[in-house]
Amino acid sequence: MRIQFWDVICVAVLCVILTLGLWPFHSPKNEVAWMGTRDGLRFGRNATVIGSSAFQTASEESGTAGSVEVWLQPGRIWDTCTFLAFCTPGNPRQFLLRQSEAGLELQAGMGDDPRPAKTAKLFVRNAFRRPRRVFLTIASGIDGTAIYIDGLPAGTAPQFRLSPEAFTGRLVLGDSAGQPDSWSGQLLGVAIYRRELTARQVLRHYQTWTQGKRPEISEDDRNIALYLFDERAGNVVHDRAGSGVNLYIPEKYVVVDQISLEPFWREFSMSRSYWSSALKNIVGFIPFGFCFCACLSAHKVGRAALATVILGTLVSLTIEILQAHLPTRDSGTTDIFTNTLGTYIGTVACKAVVPILAARFPRLPYPEFRS
Repeated sequence: MRIQFWDVICVAVLCVILTLGLWPFHSPKNEVAWMGTRDGLRFGRNATVIGSSAFQTASEESGTAGSVEVWLQPGRIWDTCTFLAFCTPGNPRQFLLRQSEAGLELQAGMGDDPRPAKTAKLFVRNAFRRPRRVFLTIASGIDGTAIYIDGLPAGTAPQFRLSPEAFTGRLVLGDSAGQPDSWSGQLLGVAIYRRELTARQVLRHYQTWTQGKRPEISEDDRNIALYLFDERAGNVVHDRAGSGVNLYIPEKYVVVDQISLEPFWREFSMSRSYWSSALKNIVGFIPFGFCFCACLSAHKVGRAALATVILGTLVSLTIEILQAHLPTRDSGTTDIFTNTLGTYIGTVACKAVVPILAARFPRLPYPEFRS
């Protein structure tokens, strides 16, 4: 009876952990919709829009970076997520624009290496401090990077120099290219330029675009892509600048270049969401360690605690491998460490708590521990 009891408990705990780690077991619907009578797209919980092909850099332009303009309205102020990304094969984080709660975060690979080992970050506080439409401009050149909000300078970073490939590759909107990081809100326009826009050009684009149907762009602006989101129907967003790189809205949510077992040093972050996730993974595997340690002890398995920790690591590894094929889940090695720690804590709790409970409630089916 004691063995059957713990067998049933372990099966139930394992089913719950697998469900929490892998649900949903399929690709959900892509939650992108047109805004009806107004121009723009509305992004929901699992949402992405992807470029039909990659942007290229001509050889004579290799010494410059460029500029990108985004007109948007976040759905929630305190989100941490990606709303624009450029990626190339093997480098899903080539360039990212992220909402970091009320701030704006830029992430980009530094140097001329197409797959840089280091990623630089630039943060602008209070870019989204109010629930309203925001017109962002990122202009980069040999003197660094300038950020504009609603046509006005919001900050400069001379040391933050983007590589010439920053605005090349596949364009992804509303999500990251490597791991699910969906952004919720309204996207009203995106433009890409092959030059560093001046303050006067930025102000002109902001005024003409927000007051009319499209920005007033001259030939000197070197605009290569312009997405007005004025189709209001269908699954294609057409480029109005003539690059031929349209955007398409997939029927199912998909991550373009999903990472499998991302190294923990790349996942590490001091953000609240990172530590919250780590704590959940530790707590989530404590019942696993407790129950399996008791079950193996009931089966008279030697070194039951060690066997339980190894089993917890293997279960965590299996989940992370399977998550690499599920677009709504992150596949990384950090979870393996945190899950293993949670399993170990569960085994310690089992050995400490079970004897106390057995002394108070001797009729219940408790296991006998072996050294």
